[in-house]
Amino acid sequence: MDLQEIDVYIDEKGEVQIEIRGVKGMSCLDLTKDLEAILGGDIETREMTAEAGETLKQKVEDKQWNWS
Repeated sequence: MDLQEIDVYIDEKGEVQIEIRGVKGMSCLDLTKDLEAILGGDIETREMTAEAGETLKQKVEDKQWNWS
């Protein structure tokens, strides 16, 4: 099992930033949903990392391979 990390940063204004590493695909959203709810649930912006798209990319590559 790969290492999965959640880093939470809170600045002096009380704004929270959550960073996820080691999670492929969109399952990162499942990991943070309870934490986001506890923190108030107001999401101003969400930036997905390259890891978020890796599972989808792999499925596309597999499908292309099967059609060849």
